[in-house]
Amino acid sequence: MDAFLASTLLVALAEIGDKTQLLSFVLAARLRRPWAIIAGILAATLANHALAGWVGTWIGSLLSPDALRWATGAVFIAFSLWTLKPDELDEDEAPKSTHAGAFVTTTIAFFLAEMGDKTQFATIALAAKFDALAWVVLGTTIGMLAANIPAVLVGEKLAHRLPLRTIRWTAATLFAATGVLTLARVA
Repeated sequence: MDAFLASTLLVALAEIGDKTQLLSFVLAARLRRPWAIIAGILAATLANHALAGWVGTWIGSLLSPDALRWATGAVFIAFSLWTLKPDELDEDEAPKSTHAGAFVTTTIAFFLAEMGDKTQFATIALAAKFDALAWVVLGTTIGMLAANIPAVLVGEKLAHRLPLRTIRWTAATLFAATGVLTLARVA
């Protein structure tokens, strides 16, 4: 259960203001099919995070417990710094065509935008740390949905009311604390 709760909380907070959340706002504005967009986000996140979780579990099996502790602790501390940098979505990255339909467009765009993103790397680190693939993937997926469903349903109006700087600092603090606790063998 620790894997699920940590994964959900860390990814939900890290996703606020992230490139994929910005993509959610753009998709909602352009495609205007909220339930198809949410379904596409779910499909893309499950696929992406299952792959990332599998990689994390595999890496975890290759490293000694001490090496894994040091690696994941350092990665979480690095995430804390990465989280402080606001993401931007370039206009040329936003999907232009809806010929494929809102679900397919969202699934492809979201899967690709999540490649190499901090939440994908967080999923790898969480899976390596907890060795609980299903709980990590479920937690990171729910965290992703918790941050993106409001973005799809409320759109731009919500983006201007959220204290993004405070949320980024809170997420960065949680990542740093997770890293420090991992290094100290407490977490």
